[in-house]
Amino acid sequence: MALFSFLFGSKKNKCISVIDVYEFKKAVKQHNVQLIDVRTPNEFSNGHIEKAVNVDFFNQNNFGVAFTKLDKKKPLYIYCRSGKRSSRAAKQLAGLGFEKIYDLEGGYIKWCN
Repeated sequence: MALFSFLFGSKKNKCISVIDVYEFKKAVKQHNVQLIDVRTPNEFSNGHIEKAVNVDFFNQNNFGVAFTKLDKKKPLYIYCRSGKRSSRAAKQLAGLGFEKIYDLEGGYIKWCN
Protein backbone atom coordinates (compact mmCIF):
# COMPACT_ATOMS: atom_id res chain seq x y z
CA MET A 1 0.00 0.00 0.00
CA ALA A 2 2.82 2.47 0.79
CA LEU A 3 4.35 1.91 -2.65
CA PHE A 4 0.96 2.61 -4.27
CA SER A 5 0.65 5.87 -2.28
CA PHE A 6 4.16 6.92 -3.24
CA LEU A 7 3.66 6.20 -6.93
CA PHE A 8 0.19 7.67 -7.30
CA GLY A 9 0.18 10.39 -4.65
CA SER A 10 -2.86 9.23 -2.74
CA LYS A 11 -1.17 10.14 0.53
CA LYS A 12 -2.76 13.35 1.91
CA ASN A 13 -0.61 16.31 2.83
CA LYS A 14 -1.84 18.04 5.98
CA CYS A 15 -0.77 21.52 4.85
CA ILE A 16 -2.85 21.39 1.63
CA SER A 17 -6.59 22.05 1.63
CA VAL A 18 -8.72 21.92 -1.49
CA ILE A 19 -11.55 24.39 -0.97
CA ASP A 20 -14.67 25.20 -2.95
CA VAL A 21 -15.14 28.40 -4.90
CA TYR A 22 -17.35 29.96 -2.20
CA GLU A 23 -14.68 29.62 0.53
CA PHE A 24 -11.91 30.65 -1.88
CA LYS A 25 -13.78 33.82 -2.97
CA LYS A 26 -14.57 34.68 0.63
CA ALA A 27 -10.91 34.38 1.65
CA VAL A 28 -9.38 36.31 -1.25
CA LYS A 29 -11.94 39.13 -1.07
CA GLN A 30 -11.86 39.60 2.71
CA HIS A 31 -8.14 39.23 3.37
CA ASN A 32 -4.84 40.35 1.93
CA VAL A 33 -3.62 36.92 0.82
CA GLN A 34 -0.79 35.49 -1.21
CA LEU A 35 -2.74 34.62 -4.38
CA ILE A 36 -0.96 32.70 -7.14
CA ASP A 37 -2.22 31.71 -10.60
CA VAL A 38 -0.09 28.80 -11.87
CA ARG A 39 -1.41 28.92 -15.46
CA THR A 40 0.63 30.05 -18.45
CA PRO A 41 1.10 33.79 -19.11
CA ASN A 42 -1.22 33.48 -22.12
CA GLU A 43 -3.99 31.93 -20.00
CA PHE A 44 -3.42 34.58 -17.33
CA SER A 45 -3.69 37.42 -19.86
CA ASN A 46 -7.07 36.10 -21.00
CA GLY A 47 -8.51 36.58 -17.50
CA HIS A 48 -7.52 36.02 -13.89
CA ILE A 49 -8.61 36.63 -10.32
CA GLU A 50 -7.96 40.20 -9.22
CA LYS A 51 -4.63 40.68 -7.39
CA ALA A 52 -3.32 37.25 -8.48
CA VAL A 53 0.34 36.88 -9.37
CA ASN A 54 1.15 34.66 -12.33
CA VAL A 55 3.79 31.96 -11.77
CA ASP A 56 3.75 29.51 -14.68
CA PHE A 57 3.85 25.94 -13.36
CA PHE A 58 5.30 24.69 -16.64
CA ASN A 59 8.32 27.02 -16.34
CA GLN A 60 10.04 24.92 -13.68
CA ASN A 61 13.27 26.95 -13.91
CA ASN A 62 11.41 29.99 -12.55
CA PHE A 63 8.74 28.23 -10.50
CA GLY A 64 10.74 27.54 -7.32
CA VAL A 65 12.59 30.86 -7.50
CA ALA A 66 9.33 32.85 -7.71
CA PHE A 67 8.18 31.45 -4.37
CA THR A 68 11.33 32.46 -2.48
CA LYS A 69 9.83 35.96 -2.24
CA LEU A 70 6.73 34.75 -0.41
CA ASP A 71 6.14 34.14 3.29
CA LYS A 72 6.04 30.38 3.94
CA LYS A 73 4.20 30.88 7.22
CA LYS A 74 1.39 32.93 5.63
CA PRO A 75 -1.43 31.03 3.87
CA LEU A 76 -0.97 30.64 0.13
CA TYR A 77 -3.96 30.49 -2.23
CA ILE A 78 -3.36 28.91 -5.62
CA TYR A 79 -5.37 28.04 -8.69
CA CYS A 80 -5.05 26.99 -12.31
CA ARG A 81 -7.56 26.35 -15.09
CA SER A 82 -9.24 23.21 -13.73
CA GLY A 83 -7.38 22.22 -10.56
CA LYS A 84 -4.88 19.68 -11.91
CA ARG A 85 -1.80 21.90 -12.18
CA SER A 86 -2.53 23.66 -8.91
CA SER A 87 -2.78 20.29 -7.19
CA ARG A 88 0.67 19.36 -8.47
CA ALA A 89 1.99 22.82 -7.62
CA ALA A 90 0.60 22.56 -4.07
CA LYS A 91 2.57 19.36 -3.49
CA GLN A 92 5.77 21.04 -4.71
CA LEU A 93 5.12 24.08 -2.52
CA ALA A 94 4.52 21.89 0.52
CA GLY A 95 7.92 20.36 -0.22
CA LEU A 96 9.42 23.86 -0.25
CA GLY A 97 8.12 24.44 3.27
CA PHE A 98 4.87 26.36 2.82
CA GLU A 99 2.78 25.65 5.90
CA LYS A 100 -0.78 26.26 4.64
CA ILE A 101 -1.84 26.01 1.01
CA TYR A 102 -5.39 26.49 -0.22
CA ASP A 103 -6.10 25.07 -3.68
CA LEU A 104 -9.21 26.20 -5.58
CA GLU A 105 -11.35 23.15 -6.38
CA GLY A 106 -12.20 23.19 -10.09
CA GLY A 107 -9.85 26.08 -10.80
CA TYR A 108 -10.56 29.26 -12.71
CA ILE A 109 -13.33 27.50 -14.63
CA LYS A 110 -15.34 27.18 -11.38
CA TRP A 111 -14.45 30.75 -10.37
CA CYS A 112 -16.05 32.09 -13.57
CA ASN A 113 -19.26 30.06 -13.28
